[in-house]
Amino acid sequence: MDVRALLDGTGESDLDLWARTINPQFVRVLRTIGFDRRWARAEGAYLYDTDGARYLDLLGGFGMYNVGRNNRGVRAALIEALELDTPGMLAMGVTALPGLLADALLQRTPPRLERCLFTNSGTEANEAAFKLGRAATKRPRVISTDHGFHGLTLGALSANGNPEFTARFQPLLPGFDRVPFGDLDTLEAQLKQEDVAVFIVEAVQGKGINLPPAGYLEGAQELCRRYGTLFCVDEVMTGFGRTGTMFAFEHWGLEPDLVTVAKSLSGGYVPVGALLMSRAVHESVFDSMPHAMSHGSTFAPNELAMVAGLAMLHELEEHRLVARSAQLGERLLERTRPLVDEFDVVRDVRGIGLMWAIEFEGDGFAYRMLERAQRGLFAQLVVVPLFTDHRILTQVAGHDMAVVRILPPFVLTNDDVDEFADALHETVKRARRMPSSLTKFALTAAGIR
Repeated sequence: MDVRALLDGTGESDLDLWARTINPQFVRVLRTIGFDRRWARAEGAYLYDTDGARYLDLLGGFGMYNVGRNNRGVRAALIEALELDTPGMLAMGVTALPGLLADALLQRTPPRLERCLFTNSGTEANEAAFKLGRAATKRPRVISTDHGFHGLTLGALSANGNPEFTARFQPLLPGFDRVPFGDLDTLEAQLKQEDVAVFIVEAVQGKGINLPPAGYLEGAQELCRRYGTLFCVDEVMTGFGRTGTMFAFEHWGLEPDLVTVAKSLSGGYVPVGALLMSRAVHESVFDSMPHAMSHGSTFAPNELAMVAGLAMLHELEEHRLVARSAQLGERLLERTRPLVDEFDVVRDVRGIGLMWAIEFEGDGFAYRMLERAQRGLFAQLVVVPLFTDHRILTQVAGHDMAVVRILPPFVLTNDDVDEFADALHETVKRARRMPSSLTKFALTAAGIR
């Protein structure tokens, strides 16, 4: 098959093909907000459209491309693996590559984590945490937090703390409850019933880039230990250097019973995730030969995903990208925090490593008019011009949020950070004046159906 000829000979645009076969409403959104570019290629922190224009990618595939888009080191490892004709999934047998990646992951975590179960995604890793956690503790309940995001399959959705995702799919699974993020008293009131199998929490919430209050995560871990609940940290977005450490839980010295990872594990090439767990949890479920296959997934430990994971870890360490994430994150905050004092519409600038957000708030008439139409519209007045005028890709952090976030690849340069900071300053300054063209656009976007 000639892939290039296939791509060149579709006979219709990428957007039209997607609308006809996959999701017309998503294409309608892209066209309404001006994100309907035709993309030709990508490299590192940059995207290129079919006209050859370069765009600075500060979303990184929602955090998949920590080591950069089309990373050459990961690609070379995948090509080599394909040429080795490795045996792949044996069903009744094992191969070396899954063990090698599992060992590499566990070596980078606290001693409490001793076993690894591979999945195809972050949501599957969280599903596995709930399933195995309930079996190991013989308890029925799972507690999560408001605004937490743990995936969109039914079990993960039942732990999801965002009504825009859950409301249309009720009733969800029984036994799932939520508590406010940062509230230890409410968490303890749930855990002291001693029927909670798993408490799952993002160390930094991805939807709004919400950092935990001081002492919260340490306190939550202590409460879980006290009441016999498994402490699970969802590192699907924050893992592998996103916050300036290999895992976000390192900032708070945590030792979870369960850790879920995915997104950037393969460098963005192959779907892969994992549940890392304590020996005690694993051996409570896989406790005998009849139970040796109590959980699994056909493609989860596939050879390409395992090679990609090993190569991604190599790239992180070979190029010191975790330290680079921390350094660039400090530069980013240094360049953007002054916006809080300069502009009355900027409520907060926050971040940790290359996980960054700016939050807006205002009391002027035009601002209030936009927010009455739909909360977060002012943030859209920043995201769209950043893309159309400055060729910088960002996004509104979530439904009903006046927050813009970025999750860029770690291969950014200092100049890239400065380019974004300068463009952001100019864009917020212009949006604050709310020219009629921008206001009309925002109200049109609010009416998308």
